[in-house]
Amino acid sequence: MPLSVGDKLGPYEIPAPIGGGGMGEVYKARDPRLDRIVAIKVSKTESSECFEREATPKDGKGLRHVRSPEALTMSSATHGKRL
Repeated sequence: MPLSVGDKLGPYEIPAPIGGGGMGEVYKARDPRLDRIVAIKVSKTESSECFEREATPKDGKGLRHVRSPEALTMSSATHGKRL
């Protein structure tokens, strides 16, 4: 599902693509609810089996305690549908 500059994915506004590869594409996005810039990864359909298990609230709660310059923050996750 390629996105274009100006598209919206759920609440996120897409100002620019960042890059892509074998598993999907990554976009720079703006979360207007928190007024911050985030990255969104959109997986290719053929790579989606790598992400069969949906992220759960427990996953997010565990990740909120990770503090490292090498670790990303997970804000939300959806599976199998467009936001």
